[in-house]
Amino acid sequence: MPRYKLLVEYDGVPYAGWQRQANAPSVQQALEEAILRFSGEAVPTRGAGRTDAGVHATGQVVHFDLTGHWTGLRIRDAMNAQLRPEPIAVIEAELVPDEFDARRSAVKRHYIYRVLDRRAPAALEINRVWDVRKRLDIDAMQQAANLLLGWHDFTTFRSADCQAKSPMKTLDRLEITREGDHVLFGVSARSFLHNQVRSMVGTLKKVGEGKWPVARVGEVLEACDRKACGPVAPPGGLYLVQVDYGSGAEQLGEDPAEDEA
Repeated sequence: MPRYKLLVEYDGVPYAGWQRQANAPSVQQALEEAILRFSGEAVPTRGAGRTDAGVHATGQVVHFDLTGHWTGLRIRDAMNAQLRPEPIAVIEAELVPDEFDARRSAVKRHYIYRVLDRRAPAALEINRVWDVRKRLDIDAMQQAANLLLGWHDFTTFRSADCQAKSPMKTLDRLEITREGDHVLFGVSARSFLHNQVRSMVGTLKKVGEGKWPVARVGEVLEACDRKACGPVAPPGGLYLVQVDYGSGAEQLGEDPAEDEA
């Protein structure tokens, strides 16, 4: 049975997250219904990242199987036609080997969290940024972010609803840059715990505001206590921007399927 891979972008605001739910709209449901309408086949889809309610994507990767043979261009165009007016777009579609798995074959996931830190409120980016209204010190935040890099127990930054088997994760990159009035948190790892990125951003904001010293972030990490965490940043600033595939080795026994950012 042919397997197809999609590159998908979406506005997360109308959805209760990636994963299909019984009583709320989801991105997965919208994609599966679009596939059914153009192909006549009811098939499950599998996404690289189980993005939370209100979280956006410009680089979500999805796979599914169909009995019918289609070209990638036909899949892309047919799905986009069926998805209207949902705020979801299939950017690319291609035929892939049967062993490809959008979730388990991923070797790294990349997220960006966007903050607007000007005094004036956001008008055009509501639910697209965290509107903090106070200038943040990105140098101090970067020093604190460096304390989170590497393999750690990230219990402090883990939602109580997280379904991952272990809190141990390897954080490969947490880079903070400024573009005018926007602060961008670029975060990369093989996989993330539920709310991990947003919890780290909320904690680092405390440093950027001057309310916490840099060293406290290390102490918060070592506490392995959810109560020690800063505020959880709102979902609208978070974007899944890229998923890498290749022959990367497993990182310290981590499960690549446990991505719940």
